[in-house]
Amino acid sequence: MNVMNPTPVVAALVLLTRLATALPTPDADADRTLPPRFEVTGEQNAEAFPLKSTDLQATLSGVIAEVTVKQTYANTGSSPIEAVYVFPASTRAAVHGVEMKIGERVVVAEIQEKKQAKATYEKAKAEHKTASLLEQERPNVFRMNVANILPGDEVKVTLHFSEKLTATERVYEFVYPTVVGPRYSNAGAATEPWIGNPYLGEGVATPATFAAQIRVNAGMPLQSLTSPSHSVKIDFTGKEQAEVDLPASGEAADRDFVLHYRLADSQVASGLLLHEGEKENFFLVNVEPPQRVVPEQIPARDYLFVLDVSGSMHGFPLDTAKSLMRDLLGGLRPTDTFNVLLFAGESRMFSQTSLPATPENIARGTDLTRMANGSGGTELLPALKRALALPMDEDTSRSIVVVTDGYVSIEREAFELVRSQRGRANLFAFGIGSSVNRWLIEGLARAGMGEPFFVLHPGEAEETARRFRGYISSPVLTGIRVSYEGFRTSEVQPRSIPDVFADRPIELIGKWTGEPRGRIIVTGQGGAGPYKAVFDVADVASRSNPALRTLWAREKVRTLADDALVAGRGKEEINREITTLGLTYSLLTEHTSFVAVDETPREVVDKLKKVTQPLPLPKGVGEQALGTGQVVSGGGGSAVGAAPEPGVVSLLLLTAAGLLLHRHRVQPGE
Repeated sequence: MNVMNPTPVVAALVLLTRLATALPTPDADADRTLPPRFEVTGEQNAEAFPLKSTDLQATLSGVIAEVTVKQTYANTGSSPIEAVYVFPASTRAAVHGVEMKIGERVVVAEIQEKKQAKATYEKAKAEHKTASLLEQERPNVFRMNVANILPGDEVKVTLHFSEKLTATERVYEFVYPTVVGPRYSNAGAATEPWIGNPYLGEGVATPATFAAQIRVNAGMPLQSLTSPSHSVKIDFTGKEQAEVDLPASGEAADRDFVLHYRLADSQVASGLLLHEGEKENFFLVNVEPPQRVVPEQIPARDYLFVLDVSGSMHGFPLDTAKSLMRDLLGGLRPTDTFNVLLFAGESRMFSQTSLPATPENIARGTDLTRMANGSGGTELLPALKRALALPMDEDTSRSIVVVTDGYVSIEREAFELVRSQRGRANLFAFGIGSSVNRWLIEGLARAGMGEPFFVLHPGEAEETARRFRGYISSPVLTGIRVSYEGFRTSEVQPRSIPDVFADRPIELIGKWTGEPRGRIIVTGQGGAGPYKAVFDVADVASRSNPALRTLWAREKVRTLADDALVAGRGKEEINREITTLGLTYSLLTEHTSFVAVDETPREVVDKLKKVTQPLPLPKGVGEQALGTGQVVSGGGGSAVGAAPEPGVVSLLLLTAAGLLLHRHRVQPGE
């Protein structure tokens, strides 16, 4: 018998084997991102894209951003629909107002306890009334439901929020996230259905457009104004003012919108703001830190790098992370020690113990990270537990450096774990990618008494690594104390200020009573010696800054949320306090929602369809982030990729094999 030519048949079998291994099996969900899915029954067409546009309008005045977001939902299909849209927000956003417009009718939303708001919405939906419901899934993830959008309807929902801007290395940053990245969960979407939100295919732009118009009134002369994320038009209207315009497009909606500006002579807008309200008074003080002075002798440090190599990091994010790791490892000193932990569904260590930062060890560590491909789930929590449990030299200061896109759903558990181990090491978190989970990155850094960093693209890796080395060399300010002389204050946030690593202002916000007089005194130890900053309350001319009321409430909620992660105080009590804050200050929280109901019943004949708005994949993120499951194909909006049953898989393989073998007829001697 002659040896047969294996090429066509073997190639076909190899292809079929790959297809078989790529298809999901009953236990394949254990280590992958949950598949997005539609919640619509019946035929879909343009109804799959009820969101028509998002228009961002913001005014940046001094250190406060006043933001209005207008979302337009349009039903271009033939059936009445309920639109569901998951969208992101800044971790500092204090949402304090929502309006809904149908035709010429405007309905102002009410703030209600979350369960009550949901019941109000469901009742209106059942009564064929147009209604909207805004809920918080995470401090940086919201969900909008709009019910009874009839064919031809256009419903406009407007959100109002305030935000405190902060300078890092004397550069101010305004960030508006445009898309929620896919979240990995091994618990199942039943507990948090929003995690299963559908996504468009890789490279498919959403038909929903995004536009931005920003007015900057810095209060001091501007030195520079740029957007590292988008191509924008900038018009300087004065030394202190500028207007920024981003035209509407779908392509602009797949990454965070970021705006940077620097004041002349690298100043920081330090100072005191007051608000005198009808019932309560509020203050906000920004304290400019001293210039960093790096000591000549820096003690030896131990670094543990925890690198995410999961499926969502495949491609651009992991390439960026590799560049960052190369620069971070390359910047270690011979007296330092280090180790590397790679994690996805499982984790593995570079070494059982920390190694000296010799050229040979650094080269080996760099090679290890360079060969990572990006696959599997994102089991961050077990990786953090392993990192925190590693033995360390008590005489050496350890810094844990976490590098990830943050596409997980266990943020609170991670914060609680890091806070419970506070004191063992500082934790610095690096967010990698165009649409990072900033709540996770900022929360990890805050819990670990470190600093957050964000790398939007590979070109920023080297500069970010340089900034990190500067931060960890020595704190800007230590031993910080705040005192109030003749100025009666209460409920000041934060309650205590840790050592300041970054070159960014110290922020204090609180309430005051009595006469606006006295002094606020901040002291500490800077690199060049003792530091002192004094603010005279009586010198503040304006006492009308209403945004301070909302910003204080938002900061108080964040503090309480942190407290809920620490044993010793009942979580139910904290949740009640957060609910009360939300209702009192008309603030969107985890336990309060905005609901708007147009009391005019609509003539709904057909059964209401529920349409979940598919999101574009964040720029640079591949479909590996979604795992094996459904993904929306694009233009028509139909759901594809539903996993066949195992028996169907076998039949498909046999049929495909038969077709391939039929095309390649077996010749004599084969």
